[in-house]
Amino acid sequence: MKALTFPLMAGFIVAGLAPAMAQDLSIGLKSEATSMDPQFHQLSTNIQVAKNIFEALTTQDAVQKVTPGLAESWEAVDDTTWRFKLRQGVKFHDGSDFTARDVIYSFCRVPLVQNSPSAFTIFTGGIADMQAEDDHTLTITTKDTNPLLPTELWSLAVVSANALGAEDTVTYGPEGSCEGMGDVPQSPAFNSPDVAVGTGPYKLDNYTRGSEMVVTRFDDYWGGAPDWDRVVMRPITSDGPRVAALLAGDVDMIESPPIQDIKRIEDAGFNVVDALSNRIIYLHMQQTEDAPGIGGTDGKNPLLDPRVREAISISVNRDAIAERIMGGYAQPAGELLPPPMFGTSGRAVDVYDPERAKELLAEAGYPDGFTITLGTPNDRYINDEQVAQAVAQMMARIGIDTRVDASTASQFFSRRNALEFPIYMAGWGASSGDMSSPLKSLVATYDADTGMGPTNAGRYSNPEMDKVLVEAMATIDDAKRDQMLQQAETMVLDDFGIIPLHYEQTVWAMKPDLTYEPRVDQYTMASEVKPAKAE
Repeated sequence: MKALTFPLMAGFIVAGLAPAMAQDLSIGLKSEATSMDPQFHQLSTNIQVAKNIFEALTTQDAVQKVTPGLAESWEAVDDTTWRFKLRQGVKFHDGSDFTARDVIYSFCRVPLVQNSPSAFTIFTGGIADMQAEDDHTLTITTKDTNPLLPTELWSLAVVSANALGAEDTVTYGPEGSCEGMGDVPQSPAFNSPDVAVGTGPYKLDNYTRGSEMVVTRFDDYWGGAPDWDRVVMRPITSDGPRVAALLAGDVDMIESPPIQDIKRIEDAGFNVVDALSNRIIYLHMQQTEDAPGIGGTDGKNPLLDPRVREAISISVNRDAIAERIMGGYAQPAGELLPPPMFGTSGRAVDVYDPERAKELLAEAGYPDGFTITLGTPNDRYINDEQVAQAVAQMMARIGIDTRVDASTASQFFSRRNALEFPIYMAGWGASSGDMSSPLKSLVATYDADTGMGPTNAGRYSNPEMDKVLVEAMATIDDAKRDQMLQQAETMVLDDFGIIPLHYEQTVWAMKPDLTYEPRVDQYTMASEVKPAKAE
């Protein structure tokens, strides 16, 4: 009997340890990345995937505290000059050394990326010069004072100058005038692991659009080998199949499980974590003379009238949306960032008042309302199409007959950026955790040359607000900058230039032997998914 007991026990022990020893991780994503190029699209789905492969000079933890990345330290030499000490001993996935040349090349490439739906030039447009003092010392000179530069640099991925065919010497020049760039590869080339070469904890193995992205462990990673040998990220855009994949064991973790399924997931023994995010869901209105998709106004655009914009805002019952559609996993919003984040004022949520909304429409000359189309993605944000349908019904009650045009995220963003929607619903997560992020991206006057307003597809413009915002972004004193950002946001919201709806509460579900610290920025970072520690 003893001869039989040992093998049986050995088999039992191995089987029992198998989950802890597993070296593969599979994640079901709510949305699919639109490109492997980390400089193509400021979209959280793209960013969270790219962060596995590429790194930046700085990084941010789960609560958006800025910490060293590829730069181990930095200092402000004067109001417009920063010196960065780059980390030594860092290798790219192809074995080449990371140096200041790669950083200069990476920043030079940003304005050369073609057809970007939301360009990263918002972060590079203010850079006047970059000089490598040596391979691991870099000086960046900004056009104006920018106290947030180290924070913003987290968004600028460093790519390999060698892998992308740069010359031996790359010289920085603003607005795409760099020298030594060679033949710059465009975004489709990054589908190849030979081009998508970074310094991150994982290296690209393969990317199959519509199916999966696979990354593998980079054993020479400067921060220590990651926990997983292989990570598979699968876009499962439909809620039901995504939950089913988790429950069936086809994936180990999913993001954004449907709120109505959370109890079922917990009852099945899975781990569920959540946290309030900095993502604002908002309505933006096209404020140009020739806005499409509006009827019953004799060719006029009623959205140019702030009374109409206010009527739309107070027609929305945000509490009802948060409670009934979002199941409590949202917080009604009065600002573009949740207080007490930097630059917020504690402004109250616009009060639901449909009768006053009707009065405002009549005062603006539209007593019988008008017709309009509301654009929205149907697979990008939590319950996005349901929220849009609810908003449409609420607008209809005050006389604005609203048709919802829902499409997949990739289609929606392309159409939004082509200004096809007179009003649209979308979301924004502040990469800096600072009010300047939504202000300069969503409502600053659109200017391709300066990089301001890249996601202002409503073309709202308030020159006085622009002045305050630009001054705030060049103010070193934190207290003064905070006050000025509050002033700038108040100017926009008093004008109803954009309409905040709610802040998302983000949820992740995973197998019980995994842990994940919820991130304020909502990113699902494979490198931060950890095996659960034994009790």
